[in-house]
Amino acid sequence: MSLAGSPAAMSNPRADRVREVARLAGRSGRARAGQFLAEGPQSVREALRLHRERAAAGGEPVVDQLYATAECLDRSPDLADLAEGGPLRLATDEVLAAMADTVTPQGILAVCRMPRATLDDVLSRRPRLVAVMCRVQDPGNAGTILRAADAAGADAVLLTEGSVDIFNPKAVRSTAGSLFHLPVVTGLPFGEGAAALRAAGLAILAADGYGATDLDALQDRSAARRLAPGAGNDGGAGAARLEAPTAWLFGNEAAGLSDAELAAADHRVAVPLYGVAESLNVGTAATVCLYASARAQRRG
Repeated sequence: MSLAGSPAAMSNPRADRVREVARLAGRSGRARAGQFLAEGPQSVREALRLHRERAAAGGEPVVDQLYATAECLDRSPDLADLAEGGPLRLATDEVLAAMADTVTPQGILAVCRMPRATLDDVLSRRPRLVAVMCRVQDPGNAGTILRAADAAGADAVLLTEGSVDIFNPKAVRSTAGSLFHLPVVTGLPFGEGAAALRAAGLAILAADGYGATDLDALQDRSAARRLAPGAGNDGGAGAARLEAPTAWLFGNEAAGLSDAELAAADHRVAVPLYGVAESLNVGTAATVCLYASARAQRRG
């Protein structure tokens, strides 16, 4: 990508446009604008890839504004290529620092449109694996769960009412670009969501450290059924099957899943602890559970 002929780099960190972009770091600013920030090369790279895919298909844009330093584009030729023909404006480090949420921005920032995925959209695609965050409030944990869901090949991520805003800058950064890879539904009333998931044919499994069902046992039964059809049914009628379409529930960091959330699940599943750790972080537990289902579904 040649920067010859490009407008001069934005250099005034107190300009109105800079202030408008900086407001997107706050929830109210995002709600008013219907936009959010993607900061750093990895997040912006995935936003631009999706932007190109949508443009080729005649869909809505993903990236409304793009700001980068010339040095960043020199260091990352692939980003420069993805940005070509898009809404790119060069900016100085001082301007990027005034726009960004991070103390040390990485030289590139995109203003992205808020996605409009709904639960109906998700269920119309007949999902087989869905991650549901129930009042998960830490941005880092939420980003980790979304990234794990993406890596495990999940079809969607749902966040119930009371969960963190997944579009806040810290959460977006922690997804490492996965936010742009799969549908994300936010602000979902839990009861409504659980009923819709069950009606769509998904089993609901709650990740619960005190659950009576052991994740290792579920994996063993799944493997037995694969190797010898008809085997591995010692769990009895209605036993959980990892290879079946599944929605996993992951609870709040401090309180876990509520009584109502646990009651809505078909099974409460515990990840076994072999060492002396008291429990697993919710992001780690989510990764283990999602991969268990993904492996069973793919091998089945």
